Amino acid sequence: MAIRHHLSDDLLSSYAAGTLGEGWSIAVASHLALCPACRSRLRGFEELGGHMIDRLPADNNVDSAWDSIKSRITCEGDEPALPVERTDVTRDATVLPEPLRSYVGGDLSDVKWKSLGRGAYHLPIKTGDNETSVRLLRIPAGKPVPEHGHGGRELTLVLSGSFTDETDSYGRGDIEDADSELVHQPIASAQADCICLAVTDAPLKFRSWVVRLVQPLLGI
Repeated sequence: MAIRHHLSDDLLSSYAAGTLGEGWSIAVASHLALCPACRSRLRGFEELGGHMIDRLPADNNVDSAWDSIKSRITCEGDEPALPVERTDVTRDATVLPEPLRSYVGGDLSDVKWKSLGRGAYHLPIKTGDNETSVRLLRIPAGKPVPEHGHGGRELTLVLSGSFTDETDSYGRGDIEDADSELVHQPIASAQADCICLAVTDAPLKFRSWVVRLVQPLLGI
């Protein structure tokens, strides 16, 4: 089944220009590793950016900060991702694409999950980015995430399993780009736990006062 939910033009153009923060870049690069269509679109933005740079005067004071981030994002030495359609993840398959594996320190079997309660787990991922919060989420099969809105933007990339919400259904490789207008309650499919990468730039706005009470302790 092919990936149906792709990166927006603003994310791809910012990524191509090297102006996207590290947290967002992890989500974008991980989706690109799974999505041939977005890799093709990225090449178009990179070519456009190259033409624009060629017309600019030389600047010897270019900030090198992006180079250090991109060295982790692109994971030099890895084989380039092959154009493949989304497939179900088997027990022996690699679940986490690069660059995510480098941040986690291995594949899904190496993740040291932390409980969120009610069978859900997460793994906060450390970055040098003060703009975003990055984490892996594991939602039990058939169970919902508490209903919530967003104080800002949230990117959710499905890595294993699937979920549905008020907008659509999302499987491996699909990315949901939520803003402050969206209030939803994602529900993991009954077939398997849903593993996602979530990147946010503001705390979630939970409807339940119980969840809001423990939210500072969970850091979500």
